[in-house]
Amino acid sequence: MDTTQLLKGVLDLAVLAVVSQEDGYGYDVLRRLRAAGLEEVGDASVYGTLRRLYSAGALTSYVVPSDEGPHRKYYGINDSGRRQLAQQATTWAGFSRTMSDLLLEAGHATPPVPDTLPTPIRTKEPVR
Repeated sequence: MDTTQLLKGVLDLAVLAVVSQEDGYGYDVLRRLRAAGLEEVGDASVYGTLRRLYSAGALTSYVVPSDEGPHRKYYGINDSGRRQLAQQATTWAGFSRTMSDLLLEAGHATPPVPDTLPTPIRTKEPVR
């Protein structure tokens, strides 16, 4: 199965989930997505998604000086982004449960999907 189209459909959700755990700059968010198993996600897709979510009011941003090169633009989630994340997480959970049920009925067992999703925990306050 080509995961490219699936990834496009859930990239906003994935980026919001990653940034809800801890603020991050573009490459950091990309690295965390890949470490979580989304190895095929492209650099330009993540940077574009961060810019679009920021423009839509779901993320805040701030610049942090770097000793290793240019300043880094960090992104953090705000209340609007948390609402969007919660809504999209609920939609994804329902869709995933439906697909799992369909596959199970067709004889292709899949692991069960939990009925509830854990609330993201912010591990660090953003530096302002």
